[in-house]
Amino acid sequence: MPESLAVPLALGALVLALAALLMALMTIRRGKIVAPERPLPALTDLDALEAYLGEQEARLDALSGASRAADEQLRATDEQGRRALQNVGVVRYNPFDDTGSNQSFALALVDAEGNGVVLSSLHSRQQTRLYLKEIVGGQSDAQLSGEETEALRRAALPR
Repeated sequence: MPESLAVPLALGALVLALAALLMALMTIRRGKIVAPERPLPALTDLDALEAYLGEQEARLDALSGASRAADEQLRATDEQGRRALQNVGVVRYNPFDDTGSNQSFALALVDAEGNGVVLSSLHSRQQTRLYLKEIVGGQSDAQLSGEETEALRRAALPR
């Protein structure tokens, strides 16, 4: 074998040996983590079989209760998530001819039902004004500007 191949082959063999060792260690560790099931009692020992089945029934009841609790928690989390301000729409614009750049903006923050707020900032040379309008069901009691309406539309776009 040429000497130029000896080093790469030795390194490859070392990597394979380390991978095999790692796999063996992981297999041993997994065996310790997963407890083996108790073997089924002989059918001739009815008392032991009845006790075993009772244990299994209790385990199933516990799992069923845990599953119901997890389902309830998931429903509560889903409901909470629907009420979170999760949809965002932004429009930057220049409302005045005497200012440069798009430093004014309309920002819509709404939840899954279209409830939230639209925050607008109007920037001029002398001042910056902020306006906040409440949004309920995708609508506002206050008149929305074109930029605010566009920000609300962008927030409602499906993701």
